[in-house]
Amino acid sequence: MIRVSNNPAINTAAKLVVMAVLMFAFVFVVMVPLYNVLCDALGINGKTSGQAYTAAQSVVDEEREITIQFIATNNEGMPWEFKPAVTMMKVHPGAANDTVFRAFNPLPKAMVAQAIPSISPARAAEYFHKTECFCFNQQPLEAESGADMPLQFIVDLDLPRDIRTITLSYTIFDVTDMAVAAR
Repeated sequence: MIRVSNNPAINTAAKLVVMAVLMFAFVFVVMVPLYNVLCDALGINGKTSGQAYTAAQSVVDEEREITIQFIATNNEGMPWEFKPAVTMMKVHPGAANDTVFRAFNPLPKAMVAQAIPSISPARAAEYFHKTECFCFNQQPLEAESGADMPLQFIVDLDLPRDIRTITLSYTIFDVTDMAVAAR
């Protein structure tokens, strides 16, 4: 039992603060990794594996054209400006494609972010291969600075023919506290 003082009001406040800290830690230390494990195991939310795709020599299907839509979202409380350089691209299955997402940290302090991807329709996720992605690593930005964050991808030739549009969405999270704690 926590006993800070002989004053019951101070003891209650101390207990409430400890509980709030424990709940916050539970959400970020337990729930986020658990969510990632469940998404990977169940294949839900169009979540990609986060592993680099090793490109093999392939043929480009010039007869098919797939529309790729890009969406950027900030998690609640994330102050960065975050957006795709282009919101839509037309690509051919098998072709290597490049684009960038732009981020700007408007705060007077350095921050670290992590982007989490999601693809829809969910069944397209296994056919969308990122060969380079800013989402593979945490992204540090100094105070009041910006960066272009690269994305390279290939849409697999085996993409089902009824899928003509793929939406790639990134949500960016502030992970500054976790990055500092990990050092």
